[in-house]
Amino acid sequence: MKSLFIMLGTAALTFVLLKPSIQSANAEINPFPLPEFTQTEQNQWLKSKPLNVEELKGKVLLVDIWTFACWNCYRSFPWLNQLEASLHNQDFQVIGIHTPEFDYEKKRSAVLAKMSEFELDHPVMMDNDFKYWKRLNNQYWPTYYLVDKKGMVRYRFIGETHANTNKAAQISSAIAILLKE
Repeated sequence: MKSLFIMLGTAALTFVLLKPSIQSANAEINPFPLPEFTQTEQNQWLKSKPLNVEELKGKVLLVDIWTFACWNCYRSFPWLNQLEASLHNQDFQVIGIHTPEFDYEKKRSAVLAKMSEFELDHPVMMDNDFKYWKRLNNQYWPTYYLVDKKGMVRYRFIGETHANTNKAAQISSAIAILLKE
């Protein structure tokens, strides 16, 4: 009986550990319109005026769902900054959505300090009420949504990402496809 519980526990743990990998391997998703941003007040946007989806059409977007206490998020920032720099002269824009897991992450000044620490210069919307998270039906930090020039979400990548990895290559390839369209 004890070995049955160990075997079931091992199987459950394996599923939990592999589930994000399985989902992130299936990066191309059924397209859907990028939901309108939920925050319209200036104090809910960092490094930008409040944005709307319509004004961003014509650009490929990488929407990054993150929170500053998430190790996987901040270990991905060097890759994200490198990607953003390499595409600075393209019709490409990163939009951060900061959805806090803990109350102390809801403070605008704390988010700004972390953005400075991690050298994030793109617009970030504070999603303290999880409204945007819910509109995307998101479940993980970090998650990257790639949006085509018409405003359709076409790809989703889940989890920590580093330069010179298979996932980074998949994301770059997907961006290249969207930029050519």
